[in-house]
Amino acid sequence: MSKLSFDILAIARCHSQYRAEKMAPYGLKACHISYLLNICRYPGISQDKLAQKIYFNKSNVARQVAVLEEAGYITRQSAPADKRVMELYPTEKATALIPEIRKILNQWNDMVAEDLTPEEIETVTHLLEKMKEKAGHWMNEH
Repeated sequence: MSKLSFDILAIARCHSQYRAEKMAPYGLKACHISYLLNICRYPGISQDKLAQKIYFNKSNVARQVAVLEEAGYITRQSAPADKRVMELYPTEKATALIPEIRKILNQWNDMVAEDLTPEEIETVTHLLEKMKEKAGHWMNEH
């Protein structure tokens, strides 16, 4: 494994552990942050669109959406135009949690970037965005 891939993976694993620890009091897992942020940002988003946005396969999304629904964070409804399409809506419980989620994410970002200058943060952010685009293109083709 290349050093670049290893470092990205190590950061992602640490971030996942951090989110898991912070979300445990709410009965949620680390992955649920991206689900809730997107469902709250795009009420009525389909499960398929959500899968594309968060880079998970459709079967994982269906399982985790069921967990969130059971926990009272979201509701699922059939789309009026196509009953096979499931639309996802946040509940008040989810909406109320968003400020805490943002706080958790900001704390992580502040911690891992505390020794970087604003210019370095901008450069890293730009480069990772370019890499994410390439990775996303591959994901969408498969």
